[in-house]
Amino acid sequence: MPVFTIAIHGGAGTILKQDMTDEKELLYRQGLSDALDAGYNVLQKGGTSADAVRAAVCSLEDNILFNAGRGSVFGKDGHQEMDASIMDGSNLMAGAVAAVRNVRNPVELAYAIMTKSPHVMMTGSGALDFAKLHGISVEADEYFYSDFRYQQWKQMQGSDEAALDHNVKVSDDKKFGTVGAVALDINGNLAAATSTGGMTNKQFGRVGDSPIIGAGTYANNNTCAISCTGHGEPFIRAVTAYDVSCLMEYKGLSLREAMAVVVHDKLIRLDGEGGMIGADASGNVEMQFNSDGMYRGMRASDERSEVAIYK
Repeated sequence: MPVFTIAIHGGAGTILKQDMTDEKELLYRQGLSDALDAGYNVLQKGGTSADAVRAAVCSLEDNILFNAGRGSVFGKDGHQEMDASIMDGSNLMAGAVAAVRNVRNPVELAYAIMTKSPHVMMTGSGALDFAKLHGISVEADEYFYSDFRYQQWKQMQGSDEAALDHNVKVSDDKKFGTVGAVALDINGNLAAATSTGGMTNKQFGRVGDSPIIGAGTYANNNTCAISCTGHGEPFIRAVTAYDVSCLMEYKGLSLREAMAVVVHDKLIRLDGEGGMIGADASGNVEMQFNSDGMYRGMRASDERSEVAIYK
């Protein structure tokens, strides 16, 4: 019987049970379950891993609770700039977009860049022009407005600081608001996708790890598919997603062992807080993080299933 599996994340960081209302926890769990359903349904019908991760990430982008797509945070100029990437492990093709505005589903734009252009990454207004040319859905600023995100930004206005999914009620709270998915399809092909609204009050066109192939996203049929969430700068410097693949390819480590080295050793030495999800060609799934929590979930053809938030 063919094996297929999917895993998703909705961000990591200081996510504590005592800071969460029962109602909000239920909404987060439902959002994760909906995204798993979207991706798993693609795989169950024999669809590709690339289509499955797209479907799952689109679901998370459409959910205002998560810092990607519709729920993206405000930058210093009061606008949302979004980043996303996708990679197909069967052929090492990849697409990415950075600092784009008004695109409803940045992961769809990343996929279009991968499949309909000779490029890997596009940015800003040029990426938006490409989106319109290829019929990618575009929305007005109002679609992306969330009062919760707006109040986060207002609290930081006037400062030169940027915060990771900054929490209004607890000023030192840290949540790394990124969404992502990894999948293995019935043909043994792996794929990964990641999407984010970045950091509250970010400035100077800052771009994190999410759209950078090898840092926030990586997929290779010979090793694994990885999607990361965390403080982007250390993840870029550690080439985090690719490092997991390298440890598997060159040192013969398992997915679990390789992710443990990167998440619990290498990243920590760079003050890199956050986590990642991974899948390998055997259908193994790992969801590891060094923060207090990570919104996460997985589902597999052998009926394994999990949705979790805390450690």
